Amino acid sequence: MKTQVVIVGGGPSGLLLSQLLHLNNIDTIVLERQTEDYVLGRIRAGVLEQGLVELAKKANVSDRMMREGQIHEGFDISQQGTKHNINLKKLTGGSTVMVYGQTELTRDLYQARHQMNGQIIHEVSDVELNDLKTNSPFLTYRKDGQEYRIDCDYIAGCDGFHGVSRQAIPTTVRREYERVYPFGWLGILSETAPVSHELIYCQHDRGFALCSMRNPKLSRYYIQCSLDDSPENWSDEAFWDELKRRIPEEDAAKLEMGPSIEKSIAPLRSFVSEPLTYGRLFLAGDAGHIVPPTGAKGLNLAASDIHYLSEALIAFYEQGSSEKLDSYSQTALKRIWKAMRFSWWMTTLLHKFPDYSEFDTHIQRTEIEYLFSSEAAQKSLAENYVGLPY
Repeated sequence: MKTQVVIVGGGPSGLLLSQLLHLNNIDTIVLERQTEDYVLGRIRAGVLEQGLVELAKKANVSDRMMREGQIHEGFDISQQGTKHNINLKKLTGGSTVMVYGQTELTRDLYQARHQMNGQIIHEVSDVELNDLKTNSPFLTYRKDGQEYRIDCDYIAGCDGFHGVSRQAIPTTVRREYERVYPFGWLGILSETAPVSHELIYCQHDRGFALCSMRNPKLSRYYIQCSLDDSPENWSDEAFWDELKRRIPEEDAAKLEMGPSIEKSIAPLRSFVSEPLTYGRLFLAGDAGHIVPPTGAKGLNLAASDIHYLSEALIAFYEQGSSEKLDSYSQTALKRIWKAMRFSWWMTTLLHKFPDYSEFDTHIQRTEIEYLFSSEAAQKSLAENYVGLPY
C-alpha cells in the first residue's frame, strides 16, 4: 500500500489527526493494535480546554459535544473540608472548560472517519518503522498471519506511552525526563448524579480526592491510594466510605452512592521525551509525554500536538513549505513543558506525599491558603486550567 501519512494509533489523537488531514485532501491510513470496541471501552478524562473544543469544531466532530457536553465556569478546591471556588470565567475574562468524556469524543471521531470512508486497520501487530531518515520511509505490520507494507511520506506516532513509535527513535538521539509519583488514583464510574455541578478537588490529611462527572447521570470519583494497592481490595462500600471522609461534609451528606460500573487504579507520572521528531517520524500525545491527571491536561496536551502537526502537514502539502514540520518539536515542547509544570504543581499542591516532613506539610498548607487569599494566584491557576493558547 501507499499513502501520504501513516498514523500509528487509533485513539483520539490519531483519529483527530486523520480527520483534520482528510478534510484537507491529505490521504492517511490509521493502524491500531486493538479492536474498535476495545478503544471505545477505555475510560479516560473528560475536561476539555477551549482549544480542543475549537479543534473538534474544525474537524467537524463537535455537534454532539455541543449538545450534550457541559460547560463549566469554575471548580472547587477543598482543604481539609473548607471549600473555595475558582471562578474560571471571571478570572480569565470569559474562558470556560467543557466536560465531555474522552470516550464520547473518540466515538464521534470514529463515526466521522467511517462516514468519510477513512482507512483504519485494527488488530495489527509487529509494527516496524523503517528508513525514517530518508525521503521514502515505510512501515510493516502483521495482521491475520500476513505481513503488509505501507510506503508513505510521513509517519505520525500516536500510539501512546507503550507504543512502538517512540522506541523507533535511537537512544543516542532520544532524551527522556521522568518523575514517578509515590501514589495512584483509585477511580470508579457510577450511574449516579454528580455530588456537585462542578468538579471538587480535595486536599486532605487522609489523601487526595476528586469529585468529577461525565454527564448529569454518570459520575466519576477518585481517591489517592498506594501504588501497590489493587481495585480488588476495595468494595464499593469501602470506596464510598473513604471518599466521604475526604470531601466536605455538606457534599458527603448529599453524595448519591451506587454500584460501580468500572473500577481501576491509575499510577501518576510526569514524562517527556525529546525530540518529538526523527527524520520523517513525528510523535504526538502520550507517545511523547505523560502528565498526571491532576489538572486534566493529558488529552488536551495531545490536542495541541495535533493542532501543530496538522497545520505543519497541511502547509507542506498545500504550499510545499516544510518550515512548520522542521519546528514542530520545538513548538510543541514549549507548550508541553508549561503543562508539565502546571500538572506537577497541582499534584504537589493537593496530594499527601509519604515522605513529606513537617516543614513540607506546612509549606503545602500555606500554598493553598495563599491561593485562597490571592486573586493573582487564582488568575494564574485559572489561566493554566482553561488552557494556554496554541
